[in-house]
Amino acid sequence: MSDLPPAAVPKPRRRGPAAAMVAAGILLSRISGLIQFRLFAHYLGTSIAADAYRAAFRVPNMLQNLLGEGVLSASFIPVYARLRAEGRQREASELAEAIFALLALVASLVVALGILCAPLLVSLLAPGFHGEKRTLTIALVRIVFPGTGLLVFAAWCLGVLNSHGRFFLSYASAVMMNLAIIATLLWQGGLRGHGTVSLAYAISWAAVAGALLQFAVQAPTVYSLLRPIRGRLDLRSVHVAAVVAAFIPVFISRGVFQISGFIDLQLASFLPSGNVLLNYAQTLYMLPVSLFGMSVSAAELPAMSSAVGTDSEIAATLRSRLSAGLEKISFFVVPSAVAFLALGNVVASTLYRTGKFTEQDVLFVWAALAGSGVGLLAQTMGRLYSSTFYALRDTRTPLNFALVRVALTLCLGYLFALPLPRALGIDHNWGVAGLTSSAGIAGWVEFVLLRRGLQARIGHVHFSAARVLKLWAAALVAAALSLAMEWRLHLASPVLRGLVILIPFVAVYLAATHLMGLSGTLSSALVRFRAKRS
Repeated sequence: MSDLPPAAVPKPRRRGPAAAMVAAGILLSRISGLIQFRLFAHYLGTSIAADAYRAAFRVPNMLQNLLGEGVLSASFIPVYARLRAEGRQREASELAEAIFALLALVASLVVALGILCAPLLVSLLAPGFHGEKRTLTIALVRIVFPGTGLLVFAAWCLGVLNSHGRFFLSYASAVMMNLAIIATLLWQGGLRGHGTVSLAYAISWAAVAGALLQFAVQAPTVYSLLRPIRGRLDLRSVHVAAVVAAFIPVFISRGVFQISGFIDLQLASFLPSGNVLLNYAQTLYMLPVSLFGMSVSAAELPAMSSAVGTDSEIAATLRSRLSAGLEKISFFVVPSAVAFLALGNVVASTLYRTGKFTEQDVLFVWAALAGSGVGLLAQTMGRLYSSTFYALRDTRTPLNFALVRVALTLCLGYLFALPLPRALGIDHNWGVAGLTSSAGIAGWVEFVLLRRGLQARIGHVHFSAARVLKLWAAALVAAALSLAMEWRLHLASPVLRGLVILIPFVAVYLAATHLMGLSGTLSSALVRFRAKRS
């Protein structure tokens, strides 16, 4: 029974276009992340300490993804959002409290085990690390692991905030960790001039402090949304059971996704500087995935989960939202993929070419970016398809398709990253491009499976192939003009070169899509955003 009569059911607050709010929050966090990575590249480059820190930080970060944001969004938000849509506010708040208690228990156990089993984790995930690098990685894992629990709590806050339409704060809060690490890099690396190993220890502690701050900035708003907090933990509630029942297959599905990351980490550990180079590239190619894939998917999941009516009405709503979301994603991701393929050296040089980061390192990162461009569109659109399955309370179908992708990633990643560079007689660090390109190929296979599976459930989803081809044409024209400018000007300053080459690329792409009549996605988003702000 509803806690409120029908007339009193609260309407969701309209706080601006949801996807734009998510994108704005992610943009702030990613910009601060890029600044952090630029300073990291300047002070640590591709040193042993840099490789050890990136490997150490990735282990608990993967576990945070397992227990936190991805799994929680797919399992908690559909149930919580549906209760709110039905006006059952008290039950929704009690569900949130119960899930927080369960997460606190699980996260505490995982953190304790992570600290105790750090040597085993490093041996399992980075078998190519030996000697000083392995010892340092173990020490850093033990420092950063407590931050995992704090990040899980931050992800719980994200689930509550997103369900209430508070998208900006939930994603912008990640800025706090980046700011903590940036301040430490400037203080310990710049002002005090510490060596790379000492600096790696310092920023590991800063990451834990940043995780605490990330949770702390969200907690007051979450508390205000859940008040009054009754402290009733009915773990036998049917709603808690529904979240747990969805959590398990999504946990396995995300686990399969993380296994793909583990595979990359393992393979990269056998390359001289493969792990840290891969991390530099991932920071860049995850930017469009987060800004455009994650922002649209995160905004659509609560809306799709709240759809009510007959099965045919719900299916029609999902088709409409999915089609619009795919258009938004493709408009922004296609030029991102082209930029990585054609101008990846300019992008990497602009952000990283300073201090200990060499021109050769720029080329390796460009190769990894070019490889990621192969599957960038598939990976971002795949996130939206998976969110649609989760809105339908179907967590098993995405799991099955994820298993296929991981199997392909394992086979292709090994072949492209290790035997192929040896057979070609080239520097083994070129294997990072093999890792990203193999993941891209596997991502396209998964996308095709997700699309076919979902259309069997809700019917044909409109997605114009002709429109996407025009977007590719516009992006390629923009890239060709930018390459011509690069060859002509020969600018020495990496930052000036980036500004002169990349800004015209964006301008030409927007102009070309406008002339082709394809800029409606951007124009409508700007109009809606201005209307909400006025």
